[in-house]
Formats: sequence, C-alpha cells, structure tokens
Amino acid sequence: MQNAINCEPLKDLVRTVPDFPKPGILFYDITTLLKDKAGFAQMIDALAAHYIGKDVDLVLGIEARGFIFGPAMAYRLNAGFVPVRKPKKLPAPTAKVTYDLEYGSDSLEIHLDAIEPGQRVVIVDDLLATGGTMQATVQLVKQLGGEIAGLAFAVELDFLRGRQKFAEYDVFSLLHYSE
Repeated sequence: MQNAINCEPLKDLVRTVPDFPKPGILFYDITTLLKDKAGFAQMIDALAAHYIGKDVDLVLGIEARGFIFGPAMAYRLNAGFVPVRKPKKLPAPTAKVTYDLEYGSDSLEIHLDAIEPGQRVVIVDDLLATGGTMQATVQLVKQLGGEIAGLAFAVELDFLRGRQKFAEYDVFSLLHYSE
C-alpha cells in the first residue's frame, strides 16, 4: 500500500552533514525537519496514515529517535506506546536482546509486560540503514508473543539494503535516499 501523502518536499527540510559521525559518512539530520511545525505534522500524518485501519494495538519506539515519532503515531492510531530502551533504563523486569554492530555490540530491552500475546505492533524508528537495531526489536516483540503489523521509518538509506532483512513484514519508509 503506497501512502497518498507526497512526502518528497520534506527532503528539503532534512539537513545533510558530511563526515559525521566519521569521515566518509553523509549524515541525514532530521532535527531540521522536526523543528518545522508543518513538516513534522506532515511526517506524523503520513506515517500514521499507512497504518490506519490495520488494527494496531501498540506502537513501539526505539531509543532514542523512535521516541520522537512513536507517541505521536500511537495517538493518531488510537494505540498505546511502548519504549524500547538501552539497558538499565527501564524499572520493571525486562526482556533483553544483544546484537552485533559494526564495532562491537549493543543491547535493547523492553518491559516483560509491555506486549500481550497476539497484540499487533508497529515498530517505529527514524532511520533504516543496515537493519540491525530493528532486527533486535523484532526479536523482542516475538519473545513476548506480539504480532508485527509493520515497521515504520522516517528515512531509509536504500543503498544499504536493510529492507531485505524484513521481507516478511510491511516495511514503510517516508523518505528514501539512494546515496
């Protein structure tokens, strides 16, 4: 299902920062889009519009930038919001997944009671690059018995092919960059 809202003009609100966080990387900075009230509203509306009518129970936001989109999407979808956090940030018992990064590993946690078996979940993050963080979050949802209704991203770096890791899911990204 393709979104009816044309989001291409939002690219004009995304700042590109060369050589961040290291030389050779072109960083797509969405903070300039977020501070634009019309652009931010259009982004949330477009992300939520893709999932309206798909019986979403929860929106999960991945720390940290998924926290920006998740609550607003949850509100628009009449769903609950659940944070997926870095270790030792959640106060109650958690499920945890450790995953590999380019240089080392990282972990994510979610409260054990955050998802009831069978609940339909949309996971949202700011960026789909290689997909490692999203893979870890999908594992957490499966551990708790949730059903993935979709994976949503503000930006997708198509040239890194992260989408290929999620062929069985509804992956929806608003802004695409080919390099």
